[in-house]
Amino acid sequence: MSQFIDFNSAKKLHDMHENQNRITQLFNIQYPIIQAGMIWHSGWRLASAVSNCGGLGLIGSASMYPDILRENIQKCKKATDKPFGVNVALLYPNLEEIINIILEEGVKIVFTSAGSPKAYTETLQKEGVKVAHVVSSTKFAVKCEDAGVDAIVAEGFEAGGHNGRDETTTFCLIPNVRKHISKPLIAAGGIALGSQMKAAMILGADGVQIGSRFAATTEASAHDNWKQKITELQEGDTHLTLKELAPVRMVKNKFFNELEEIYNVGRNKESLIASLGRARAKKGMFEGDMEDGELEIGQVSALIDDVLPVETVFQNLLKEFNEANNPNLL
Repeated sequence: MSQFIDFNSAKKLHDMHENQNRITQLFNIQYPIIQAGMIWHSGWRLASAVSNCGGLGLIGSASMYPDILRENIQKCKKATDKPFGVNVALLYPNLEEIINIILEEGVKIVFTSAGSPKAYTETLQKEGVKVAHVVSSTKFAVKCEDAGVDAIVAEGFEAGGHNGRDETTTFCLIPNVRKHISKPLIAAGGIALGSQMKAAMILGADGVQIGSRFAATTEASAHDNWKQKITELQEGDTHLTLKELAPVRMVKNKFFNELEEIYNVGRNKESLIASLGRARAKKGMFEGDMEDGELEIGQVSALIDDVLPVETVFQNLLKEFNEANNPNLL
């Protein structure tokens, strides 16, 4: 990668040293771009490709049995000599086994989500692991800082997949979190362009976590039907639902309409659980059923027009970042 990001605007906010950035320093990476650990998308191929381009690739453990996670970690270590990490959703089963595998395999970066930042932060840090935790509000960002995490990911309600209940957008969330914490801050939700990355950093983020744009790459482990569907989505084609269980943004399809019917007859929580309990996410995103599967993606999918190799995504992000200067704005 020959492109270079001009960090001047972000550096002024954080009193950085010349040509340095708190996220790149923390994770020993070239660019402050983290690929989200998405279920059914983020296997070793995607994670290693992102890391090889100078970002931080994350393996998404939430859709993997422990032995599959171990296999992905081992393959990722063979595919890249750059740092990579594992995303761990703290509400999933086999949690202790997953943590043990991460430590046994020598992974040095873990992003946790969907649970208390206190749960495993100290355990991981004692083994030399850098820990970032994902939140959707300033209140929980402060809890993360109190728990001693190394970095905080603040994710706005534009994001795909599981989301916060407060529906705070990324560009409202980031400057407010920045006011209340001192830890390195990563912006997530609604970021697919280099110009959006620059905007997030101007608002106070040290780096960005990108999901939807990396979901539509040749290296993502999702089904080709789903990748193509992402490129066809328009504004308004996704919606945040299932607040009674765990809020999730998904595409409006046959399965989504079935959930809406359950709402229409009285928001029966048991019926919602029964409908979800048919491996719907795997059926949609991994097996390619665009009607009966659960399809999780962010609002920014409306800006994604093609399935690209990770290297091309990086080239575009860096080019757009550097071109996002308009002296005629004022």
